[in-house]
Amino acid sequence: MTTMAQSPTETGGKRAGPRPFINPYLGGIILGLVLFAAFYLTGNGLGASGGLNRLIIWFIDLVAPQHVDRVSYLLHYAGGDKDALDHWIVLMTAGIFLGGLLSGWYGRRLKFETIKGPHITVRQRWFFAYLGGIISGFGARMARGCTSGQGLSGGATLSVGSWGFLLAFFGAGYLMAYFVRRLWN
Repeated sequence: MTTMAQSPTETGGKRAGPRPFINPYLGGIILGLVLFAAFYLTGNGLGASGGLNRLIIWFIDLVAPQHVDRVSYLLHYAGGDKDALDHWIVLMTAGIFLGGLLSGWYGRRLKFETIKGPHITVRQRWFFAYLGGIISGFGARMARGCTSGQGLSGGATLSVGSWGFLLAFFGAGYLMAYFVRRLWN
């Protein structure tokens, strides 16, 4: 039972403050159904790093096409004869971004903030987030997929390599958490 002091303030007939998160089991079931629909409708699973990779290559091709033409790895992602953005994974990545934006808006959590522990500055938090993003992006390219592509899609198809990736990814995350725990406690 909540008291008047504990309840959120009322503004214009709507409750202020964020809505509660979805039940994680229900969220997992919905994610599984979305993954199944992606396989059924497109013949491909879920993923994001390939879309971001194509967006970056598109930008590099825009400002320094001679660099893209010299590196065959980049030329493949630049699309060859067609536009680098003309690929299903680019649309999926845009959908992930828009879906997250809509979800944040619906849950009343759409705001600019930096969540950090008490023993770290905002600047340090952004530095470590950027560094972690670079390492994760590099790892995703080495593993030939990100956690959604390798973990969800590959794991759903029972790919041994994807299950190995997931175990290594979570194991490394738990190991790294030991070394950075003071920043959050």
